Amino acid sequence: MKKNILALGFLITFSSLVSQEKLITPAYLKAGDTIAIVAPAGILKPSRKAVVLQAKQLAESWGLYVVLGKNMFHQNNHFAGTDNERAADFQEALDNKNIKAIWAARGGYGSVRILDKLDFTKFTQNPKWIIGYSDITAFHNHIHNLGIETLHAMMATSLEEKPEEIIETISTFKKVLYGENLSYKIPLSKYNRTQNLDTIQGQIIGGNLAILTSMLGSNSQLNTDDKILFIEEIGEYKYAIDRMLQSLKRANYFTNVKAVVVGNMSLIKKNSTKWGSSIEQLILDAIPADIPVIFNFPAGHEADNRALIFGRKTKLNISKEHSTLSFD
Repeated sequence: MKKNILALGFLITFSSLVSQEKLITPAYLKAGDTIAIVAPAGILKPSRKAVVLQAKQLAESWGLYVVLGKNMFHQNNHFAGTDNERAADFQEALDNKNIKAIWAARGGYGSVRILDKLDFTKFTQNPKWIIGYSDITAFHNHIHNLGIETLHAMMATSLEEKPEEIIETISTFKKVLYGENLSYKIPLSKYNRTQNLDTIQGQIIGGNLAILTSMLGSNSQLNTDDKILFIEEIGEYKYAIDRMLQSLKRANYFTNVKAVVVGNMSLIKKNSTKWGSSIEQLILDAIPADIPVIFNFPAGHEADNRALIFGRKTKLNISKEHSTLSFD
């Protein structure tokens, strides 16, 4: 037991040191490259096979070849196959040098169950893009600590949204895959805590709030020192969101963070006992008063889900009119 605790402590310390350095950027895609669509988490019911094939066609229209995980349409209760089946598909994609990106078909829940079944040795020798959001935050966090950038972006099932509402979702996803510049204007929020209006620079990291919290105490826990932390969430009660934020606070996520960027806080549940404030004020109350907080970034569980390069140095320009986020 003592050896396990010491090993975990070493891994967290080592991961923290690694995450301070400039991360490795996987090769951008080009026509003729191959990507894999896999399902590392929630079940893909038969009715959703069509949208996965639609995603395959979309990638092929960009000149890419697409392979599907062998087990991705298997069903095992809540999951898209057993833990071993999902891990096998992900491992095969990690190890195959010809596959240049791994695109999650959907999130849901289940990624954390296979993290420790995976061997990232060949992946670190030949990095490739890992793509998704929500439950895929588990991979974003873990791979950040391996020193490699990842893409917080749409998944295959994002194509179930209305086409006119996902134009920017698809456009920014394609841009980042092919190495084009990304820069966003963030709509103004009256809740923004801007401190001194200025420019903040740092690696952007983060993801889904519940998954960020679930990584605490493991070698997938993030070091947020001098970083810009992005958070988003869906389908939670306000008290649960506060509990997660308080957990991150106690784990020093906000102690030396440069800023917090808040994406979609979607479908917040109503509790029988009212919380008494807006979700924005709840977030402000949980984050120390000296930390800038910017709301309304268009990413998360809404149709308009703009791509982010996790681990990339980012410039956050804050002004009274609006804020901008751009990537080096």
